[in-house]
Amino acid sequence: MAATLPATPYPDKQKMQRSEPRDRPPPIRRASAWADKLFSLLAHSAAVLTLGLLFGIIVSLVIGAWPSISAYGLSFLWRSEWDPVQDEYGGLVMIYGTVMTSFIALLIAVPVSFGIALFLTELSPAWLKRPLGTAIELLAAVPSIVYGMWGLLVFSPILSTYVQQPLQNAFGDVPVLGALFSGPPVGIGILSAGIILAIMVIPFIASVMRDVFEVTPPMLKESAYALGSTTWEVVYQVVLPYTKTGVVGGIMLGLGRALGETMAVTFVIGNFNQLDSLSLFQAANSITSALANEFAEAGEGLHQASLIYLGLVLFFITFVVLACSKLLLMQLQKGEGTRA
Repeated sequence: MAATLPATPYPDKQKMQRSEPRDRPPPIRRASAWADKLFSLLAHSAAVLTLGLLFGIIVSLVIGAWPSISAYGLSFLWRSEWDPVQDEYGGLVMIYGTVMTSFIALLIAVPVSFGIALFLTELSPAWLKRPLGTAIELLAAVPSIVYGMWGLLVFSPILSTYVQQPLQNAFGDVPVLGALFSGPPVGIGILSAGIILAIMVIPFIASVMRDVFEVTPPMLKESAYALGSTTWEVVYQVVLPYTKTGVVGGIMLGLGRALGETMAVTFVIGNFNQLDSLSLFQAANSITSALANEFAEAGEGLHQASLIYLGLVLFFITFVVLACSKLLLMQLQKGEGTRA
């Protein structure tokens, strides 16, 4: 009986032929030259546009402030007179108020923000971590005018009764502290504006610090705990060195927020254009508050030019602060490779 031949004489060969298209690599997609050129053009245009806007702002401020620059020059920075009636202007009071309120705000906000971030990342129980973090972030959404109204109507009486008067009673006769705490304890002034600014910038700094603290690899912290380190030692020797760039960036973000704040400061600083003493209780003025109060009513001439000159000074202060922070970050990054 003859053997039956298979229906397909070469089954393996047909199977191999069917599998060849599947094993073939996909065709290489060639990049489009015009698409790359368009993308490069758009990216360069965005960078040039940003620099152009910055240059345009500087030029417009210089042109608007030129009458005041021609009249006073750099002496505008240390002249304390501000009298629209006599047409005499100087920016010392506003510059001093801006710098002091921002300094007080950072002096209060940085330790508080660090404590909040430390608690949320290292000490908080799981059930409290998320709602507390959300509540802190919601403080950043409160309008500045609400902070100002709350500061004037609610916070100022409390500050006057429970902070300013006790400080005057305790340190009124001390030579240096007595001068800082002199003046009428009415609840408005540089100290009040600084505290309100601190409350406003705490959410920004705390949120950034919390985010950068959470970036620290858990293995590094667990290794430190395994060696017997306390929570503070882990934060000081592991978390902060690893996240120092982000921490400094968060602080600079809060400082920029404090320097540019307008309405909240206007409500509680007192808007007083004379520098009678260096007291923290003294009513003063800031650059942003002076611009908000007087620019709409200032006529063309030296008054308006002096206000624009104040805006140029504020721009310069912000630029110097950001430049110093950038140099500090570069120095920190340079020293990372030298740590033992």
